[in-house]
Amino acid sequence: MNVTRHFSDTRTDEGRVRILVQFGRLVLEAEGPGWHHRSVHADLGDVTVELAWLPGLGARLYGDVMEDVARQVQLDGAAPECGGTDLPGAA
Repeated sequence: MNVTRHFSDTRTDEGRVRILVQFGRLVLEAEGPGWHHRSVHADLGDVTVELAWLPGLGARLYGDVMEDVARQVQLDGAAPECGGTDLPGAA
């Protein structure tokens, strides 16, 4: 059974960025006032590059997302594409 897992969910007054693990792929969902983005990626490196190129994403939100991603990788022991998706509460 495939379950969507929340890898990262970061919110600031600039917007929100979520990184989900779904069917072995990473789904990036980002939004802010007047814009929305959704894309699917093979690995966390691709997600971070995509985030860096989003025109509506401010530097503060990007920095907060990168801190949360680093923290999640440290907690999981691996990036999601390397099997680090056994998050607490996930089936």
